[in-house]
Amino acid sequence: MKKGRAATMTHDYKRHGVTTLYAAMDVKSGLVIGDCQPRHRAREFIAFLRRIDRCVRKHLDVHVVLDNSSTHKTVEVKAWLAKHPRFHLHFTPTSASWINLVERFFAEITRKRIRRGTFTSVAELEDAIHDYLLHHNADPKPFVWTKSADAILKKESRALDALEDMKNGNQASESGH
Repeated sequence: MKKGRAATMTHDYKRHGVTTLYAAMDVKSGLVIGDCQPRHRAREFIAFLRRIDRCVRKHLDVHVVLDNSSTHKTVEVKAWLAKHPRFHLHFTPTSASWINLVERFFAEITRKRIRRGTFTSVAELEDAIHDYLLHHNADPKPFVWTKSADAILKKESRALDALEDMKNGNQASESGH
């Protein structure tokens, strides 16, 4: 692709299947544990939690930041967590996935490896993902926020205020004011 030119995609692009990438990031080192699964159910999530349990030293607590998918809140998951008290789940608020650093990793793998790739099978896609994970983990780097917590929170506050103003403005116009 030439600099300054828009990206294009052919009209005959065909998706040859999908995979679910489960990933856990050590935020201190940047190391990522990743696993591709054909589905996104409690069974696969528990299998991934077991993998994390094997990889993380036993004396450490494990804090898992995740979205509010119903998969993460099933009876089976709750039962597994009850037997593994070192695991602590933290759910991000709706529309706040940016708080979860593994989501930042997903954006990177998408941008650098998946988006422009042509994969003729799910196995080929998964090979590309595993290859990316190997290269990433060969020299992992922790994510460094470029803004302070105060700057991020101020921006969020301004956005919430703007949404509230829009909401109040819409209500005023709807009531004839």
